[in-house]
Amino acid sequence: MSGQIMPCDPKEIRSLFLFEKLGPEQLGRLCAEGRVELFPPGPVYTEGDPATCFFVMVEGTAVISRRVGGDDVEVARTSQRGVYGGAMQAYLGDRVRQVYTNSLRVTEPTRFFVLPADLFAEVMHEWFPMAVHLLEGLFFGSKNTQAAVGQRERLLALGSLSAGLTHELNNPAAAAVRATATLRERVAKMRRKLAVIAEGPFSRDALASLVEIQERTAERVAKAPALSPLEAADREDLLGDWLDDHGIADGWQLAPTFVQAGLDADWLEQVAAAVDEEILPGAIGWLNYTVETELLMTEIEDSTTRVSHLVDAAKQYAQLDRAPYRAVDVHELLESTLLMLSAKFGSGIRVVREYDRTLPSVPAYPAELNQVWTNLIDNAVSAMRGSGGEGTLTVRTARDHDRVLVEFRDTGPGIPAEIRGRIFDPFFTTKPVGEGTGLGLDISWRIVVNKHHGTLRVDSEPGDTRFQVLLPLTAEQPEGAESADSAEERTEEAV
Repeated sequence: MSGQIMPCDPKEIRSLFLFEKLGPEQLGRLCAEGRVELFPPGPVYTEGDPATCFFVMVEGTAVISRRVGGDDVEVARTSQRGVYGGAMQAYLGDRVRQVYTNSLRVTEPTRFFVLPADLFAEVMHEWFPMAVHLLEGLFFGSKNTQAAVGQRERLLALGSLSAGLTHELNNPAAAAVRATATLRERVAKMRRKLAVIAEGPFSRDALASLVEIQERTAERVAKAPALSPLEAADREDLLGDWLDDHGIADGWQLAPTFVQAGLDADWLEQVAAAVDEEILPGAIGWLNYTVETELLMTEIEDSTTRVSHLVDAAKQYAQLDRAPYRAVDVHELLESTLLMLSAKFGSGIRVVREYDRTLPSVPAYPAELNQVWTNLIDNAVSAMRGSGGEGTLTVRTARDHDRVLVEFRDTGPGIPAEIRGRIFDPFFTTKPVGEGTGLGLDISWRIVVNKHHGTLRVDSEPGDTRFQVLLPLTAEQPEGAESADSAEERTEEAV
């Protein structure tokens, strides 16, 4: 938006704190090549547009806002003379993408001293070369440090996740190996038992009955109910007594296997009624091998399914072979992250899920949202472990008008009010030296706010800390990379 051009008075320009140390020649050049404009109420410049001018307010009232989702959120309102905004980093040239990082509007007729961006860059380099070098070093040094430490933090997180995943994979893999070795032994014994039965005085009808009972026993194993320890112990006693009463040797060893398979005394009575008394011990031994074989195959199936599930979760977490930007179900992302971090929870931390499964898909960068979930969950777990090692992590999803809410709530000690405003600042951390880089929340903030045009906020008191991520349900595809000055814009002295 253009304003009305007005006379430029060097004395008035010098009264602004940015220019109070300039000499007459410098002030004259500013007035000659810059201009004073009177803007009516309304917008002055818009976030995301090319940054063509540097603005210094002479008098009036200015309002700065940031775009969050589809809304413009006011972040500052001031009538202080001399406040500035616009192309503040023009001196960096084309090394930085020069766009307005916020929107500026005025609520009353307001005068600005307006300096074209290229002229602002020229006078900065000409009048303040040392300051420009220092500012460039500070900007790019901070940016490079942040990138290096951010990469280090990602590697540390990846190492931690890899260790946890290896631990989670090792348990079912080892169980499958053990079950396979035992199964091989049981099958060999079953073959020997079959040879004994074939050589014994068993009629064709008795063998047919035995095979039929074997099939029904295998079906019963697949449908075995889950018993409490007390119920299982009572059934083992009953089966042990039944086996002893029927002359079955080592009945106390067979009873636990039969109970695990869902067999009871009534079932064994059916077996006893179907075969002759002299072949009952052999039939019971044969059925025991059948039961053990079925249980071992179930254990192998469960273990390999667990391994497959973990691999799928790892692929989902890393978003391998997926489009970088697409519509996603936040619950799938949350579940894969919780599974990847499950080794960190231990026995003292309980995870509660409060999901609204009716939520629609969200347009997002899923791999980067997984990074946000990882940072927030890891912080919550660390907070609870630091206050006794126990607590509850509640992960909740809900709809908030035209946005999806993802909330992480922990029962840790909370965030003190005096530092709550700094937790999203780069390199700020409350963790002990060596345990945190102070970039986890900064990275999360930039992913949610800058890249997804969402909101990341925190509400905390002792025993109840909540980090809330709000993501728009509909959005244009964000740009692939954020501007280089995105991390600094939250702390700039500007309107």
